[in-house]
This record gives sequence, structure tokens and C-alpha cells, in this order.
Amino acid sequence: MKLMKLGARPDTFFTSGPVRSVYTEVATDLQILVDHCLFRLHKFPLLSKCLLLQALCADSDAVELPGFPGGSEAFEACAKFCYGIAVTVGAHNVVPLRCAAAHLGMTEAADRGNLGAKLDAFLGSCLLRRWRDALAVLRATARHAAACEELGVTSRCVEAVAILITDPGSSASEAGCSSSPWWAPDVSELGVDLFWRVMVAVKAAGTVKGRAVGDALKVYARRWLPNVAKSGYLVEQTDGSTGSADVAATNHRFLVEKMASLLPAERNAVSCSFLLKLLKAANVLCASAATKAELTRRAALQLEDASVSDLLIPSCASETLYDVDAVMGILEELALRQAAAAGIPEASPPHARGHRRSRSAESSEFEGARRSTSAAASHGAMVWIGRLVDGFLMEVAKDPNLPLNKLVAIAEAVPDCARPEHDDLYRAVDTYLRVHPEMDKSSRKKLCRVLNCRKLSETASMHAAQNELLPLRIVVQVLFFENARAAALSGPGASRVAGVAGGVKALLAKTREAGGEEATMDEQRLRGLAGGTPGDNDWSVEGLQRAASRISTLRMKLEEEEDDDDADDGAFVHRARPGLVRSASSRVRALCAMPAGKPKRMLSRLWPSSRSIAGSERH
Repeated sequence: MKLMKLGARPDTFFTSGPVRSVYTEVATDLQILVDHCLFRLHKFPLLSKCLLLQALCADSDAVELPGFPGGSEAFEACAKFCYGIAVTVGAHNVVPLRCAAAHLGMTEAADRGNLGAKLDAFLGSCLLRRWRDALAVLRATARHAAACEELGVTSRCVEAVAILITDPGSSASEAGCSSSPWWAPDVSELGVDLFWRVMVAVKAAGTVKGRAVGDALKVYARRWLPNVAKSGYLVEQTDGSTGSADVAATNHRFLVEKMASLLPAERNAVSCSFLLKLLKAANVLCASAATKAELTRRAALQLEDASVSDLLIPSCASETLYDVDAVMGILEELALRQAAAAGIPEASPPHARGHRRSRSAESSEFEGARRSTSAAASHGAMVWIGRLVDGFLMEVAKDPNLPLNKLVAIAEAVPDCARPEHDDLYRAVDTYLRVHPEMDKSSRKKLCRVLNCRKLSETASMHAAQNELLPLRIVVQVLFFENARAAALSGPGASRVAGVAGGVKALLAKTREAGGEEATMDEQRLRGLAGGTPGDNDWSVEGLQRAASRISTLRMKLEEEEDDDDADDGAFVHRARPGLVRSASSRVRALCAMPAGKPKRMLSRLWPSSRSIAGSERH
């Protein structure tokens, strides 16, 4: 630390109780009260250098200086300078001395070589050229913010610190082994106002990379921003009072808003996890809408780098555990950016006009954006985002207070191209059904409409076939698509079909135990389906005729089961496999006329349409 010595005379000041005076042969003729300390001094040395005292002592020999900057210690140092007594100045006391000199009017107008000019020269020539000293002086300005702003000391310090940061040769002696910039830990000790001003100056210089600025923001957030938990806002309180908690929350809200304004323009300057943590804090601390919008926009740009825990943002405004609307906002922003990158005209966000956008419209937007070579995310990134959202759905589905429409909105916000398989989405649907057993039939159908049974794995299909919570339509779809998949394979396919049939029998047993007219109807339908599958052991002419009849009956019953709210869904046999049931029924009748001595050929030709469809899916 650099020091400057002013004056050469020995210290002759002494204390007598609350009185400070100076040893001299001449009696004192001036009394000055500063911060409950009475100074008995002489007019001549003080008035010759202090314009303020010249004005105050014109009519009185007793003066009071309330609110003196730096208190009695700073005034005593100024008085010693007037007497020519040695005074040591360094980074630890230069700021209060400069403010005290300005308050007393110790300028060049009062006397040449006055204290104010000497301190300014010491600051510019020495202290502000050294990293540690410049930072110490900058921190000291926070205690005298108004005076330092008026004198320009704060601006000079901010400028000096920014120059030292951006100077390529300044980090050689200070650099450490950590991944963060060498200057980040020191700058993180500044208050939010000073930190913001330094970072603005650093960014304006243009010589520091965005990654370094982002790392400095993370270091500062780790130092000052409290943790955010599911239960809310965690902050250490010194006295536990409500007032201090409110002040702390206000300060941290201001911090989050300032940090959001400092985010570098580069896409990967900060991680998506850090952005979502800031969004969590902004949500809990009720930050401004502009701050939340900026964090949402930045998070959408690199959502593929996030994890499920990052998306679990605590909810403060509703009864749900997590803020699903915040995640929906991120997905909507992602959709808009993907559409813009693909040249698709901007449309209103989903649910903005009170109705649900069709999945086909959203899929077309995302599919067009995926083909773009500009800012649109790659197909691999979209697949990762699909897995991320499905993992998020599995977590929020455990919330008993989560409305169905919000869960469906999140599920439908992901395009089909981002979900090569629907196993995780099925787990989320199953979890929601188990947590909400009171759901009616219409709500179950609305929820299960997000599933694509063709994209379920064998394990998920086996589970779905035995899941009594699913609507019958979904179970039937699972069985048909599993049969089509198994028929396209050789050897092992038969065992899988048998496994599915076994799952159906287990579900029939559960249905039988439940009882009731609806349970009996479901049992008859499922038995009809099981009787029409290749897993049935009855391959006689009479069995094939029964199978054809059951398939036809099942088709008619499923068509009768259509509800008004399912009109857009369509019969699954027409939507997914046009003519599947019709062609299967006609082929069964045709096979019934064949000689009974060729059971193997009949077995191989019973499901030709399913085999061809499954084969086309591969290609």
C-alpha cells in the first residue's frame, strides 16, 4: 500500500476528556465542536486554509460542524495539516480526508498547495494506478457516496479499476489458477452500484471477452445472491425482524435486475443453468417484468444446456409447487425464435387467444425452423429439449394442485420432431393420473391425447396395456400398434405378442374385480381385441370367423364411443392406420375359405397390412 506523508512537525495534539487541543505557548482562541468532540485551536492556521471557517468565525469564536464527513478523526487530520504536523495518507483514509477538505473549503482559492489539491494529485499519480489501492479507494467511496459523486472521486476510481481490468499486462502478477477472471473475486466485494458501474465500463472497453464478464457475474451472484429453495426465499437475517427482511429482499431484487442488465450479448457467455437461477430469484423476489422477460429470452436461446432441476422454479403467486407459466414462457419464446429463424410469420403465442393451438401447426413451425441453417436449434438440440421438458413434466405431475390444462400446454409445446419416443411423456401422464384419481373420463381423454402410442417402447407398451387408469381407446391403440410391430419381426415377435396378450388378461382380471356395467363392457371389448390378435390360440376356421366378427364389433363400438370434445382426435384406426381393421377383417373372411390343411400360411397372412405398415415405418 502506497503512503504519502504531509507536514514535518511532530504531533503536539493531546486529549483531555472530550476535549482535543494542541500544546503551544499561545492561548487558543477558537472552539469547534465535531461529532461530540470539542477542539480548542487557533484561528490563524485554520482560517488561512479553510474557507468555511472563515465564513463561520466572522461573528463567533465557537463553531459547530454537524454531520462532518469522516467525523472527528478526519477533522483532526485536516487541522494537523493546517498546523504543519505530519499526517500520513493512504488508501485507507484518503476518501474521508478528501471529503473533509472539500467540506472545509481547503482549495487552491484559500491557499496554494492546499490539502484538496495534494490529495487529488496523490490519487491520480499513485493510488489509482495500483490494483489493490484503487479497489480499496473505490470501496471507501460507498461510505461517502454523495460527496464523492460531487467531487468526481467515484467516477475516477471506477474508470481506473476498469482500465486495470482491461489492460492485458495488468493480470500477470495477480492471475490465479481458477477458471474465473483474476479480477472477479476482488470486484465481487463491491456494492451492487459500484460493481454495476465497473462492469459497464469494462464492457464498454470491448477488450474483455463476454465469457469473462459472465464468469464475473457468476462469482458476484455466488457472493451476494441468496439461495432459492422450494419453500421460497432464503436469506440470513441479523436480527430476524420483518423490516430487515424487507430491506434485504429489496436489495437482492435490485441486484438481480442489475445483473440481468449486465448479461453479455454472446450466446454462451453464461450457462443456461445460471440464467434459470437468476430467473428463479427474479420470480421469488418479484423482480420487474422487463427483467423476467430478458432472462426468459436468454434462457430460451440455450435451453438445450439446462437440466430438469434448473426448470423447477418455485411458484409464489399460485398454489402450485412450481411456476409452470415461466417454463411455458421459455418454450413460447423458443418457438417464436425458431419460427423467425425459419422465415415463418410471427403468430400469437399458444393459448394467447383462449384456444389451444393444434400440435400440427406447432410441429410445422418447429420443423421448418429445424431445417434452417441460421439461429435455429439443430435436431439433436431439439431432441434434448424434448427429453428435458418430459423430465420436467414427470416432476410437476406429482403436484396435486397442478391444473390439467397447464400440463397439457407444456406437453403440446414440444414439437413431434423433438420426441422420437414417448416413454417419459407416458410416465408423466401415468403419474398425473395416479395423483389425480378423481379425474373424469373426458379429462383422462384430454390428457392422454398428447400421447403417440406408436412411439412407446415395448416396456412402456406392456405397462400401458395393464394400466387401468388409461382410457380404453389408448389401451386398444397400444395393443394394435404393438401387434403391428411384432408382426413385422420374426421369431421373437410372437413372444412379445403373447406378452401383450398376457397383459390384457391381467387387466381383464382387474376389471372383473372392479365390477359394474362399464367394467363389464370394457372387459368384453378387451376380450374381443384379444380374440382378434395373433396371440389367440384358436386358429380354426370358426376361430378366424369369430376374430373377424370381434374386430368389426370393436371398430363399431369405438366409433360409437366418440365424444364431441374428441372430434379433432378422430378414430385412431382412420388416423394412424387407414383401412387396417377393414383390410384385416376382409382378409380373415378370405382366409376362412382356404383349405384347413394350411394353417401356417393362414398364420403368416392374417396380419399382412400390419407388417407392411411397420416395415414402412422403418424406412
